[in-house]
Amino acid sequence: MAYYEHLPIFKKAMDLALYLEEIVKNFSRYHKYTLGQDLRDLSRKILMQIIRVNSEYDKKQHLKELVILCDMQKTMLVFCKEAKAFNNFNSFQHSISMAVLLCRQSEGWLKSTKK
Repeated sequence: MAYYEHLPIFKKAMDLALYLEEIVKNFSRYHKYTLGQDLRDLSRKILMQIIRVNSEYDKKQHLKELVILCDMQKTMLVFCKEAKAFNNFNSFQHSISMAVLLCRQSEGWLKSTKK
């Protein structure tokens, strides 16, 4: 079994997942159980995908799925902002910057496997 706790991408994904857990608590009831739940589920899927990628010998296909999940999360965060689910702009700004960093790391990991 491959270790994954040391990976910078795993640490960033864990930080984002925990941050979203806190932020979703402040969503209105209407958004908390729809958009908030989707955000939380997606952040946990990303964590599980990182574990899957790290434990596979042929990482390429799983990395492509990770990149897609990260892009979905970015899109979901922007959608939540447009739907006015966030209580303040700072929480959106912090979460989207974390998500962008996560996307860059996943794309970089994918590029490193192509060489």
